[in-house]
Amino acid sequence: MLMNESLALSRDGAAIHLAGIDDPHYYRADNLEKAMQGVPEHAVSILLTHSPEIYKHAAYADCDVMLCGHTHGGQICLPGGIPLMCNANSPRALCRGAWRYRQLQGYTSLGSGACVVDVRLNCPPEITVHRLQCAAPR
Repeated sequence: MLMNESLALSRDGAAIHLAGIDDPHYYRADNLEKAMQGVPEHAVSILLTHSPEIYKHAAYADCDVMLCGHTHGGQICLPGGIPLMCNANSPRALCRGAWRYRQLQGYTSLGSGACVVDVRLNCPPEITVHRLQCAAPR
């Protein structure tokens, strides 16, 4: 668990920096600046956060990827997966699946649980596996 801190995953002289912040939605104890202190400029970085609400700060901090959840994809959706509510102070487009904001690539997982009411409608649970690979040399 990374609480406003980062660590480097290194192999063969290359590194990916993982930064994690506390929940910016309920607890508001997140500190992105502190979490990114150990990440060198221009290094590959992945931000792990509970909620997508910090997306603008993550883009400004030059994070490459942001992975989050919290929204349950809306949990109760109209047919086609259109959420009635997203329970996050962020644009609706950031509340489920893959998205992009400026140079930041993000993914908001639908998760596998529920909150407030124990029901999911037109929003099946998911466990997401992200596969990272090097870009082909140019």
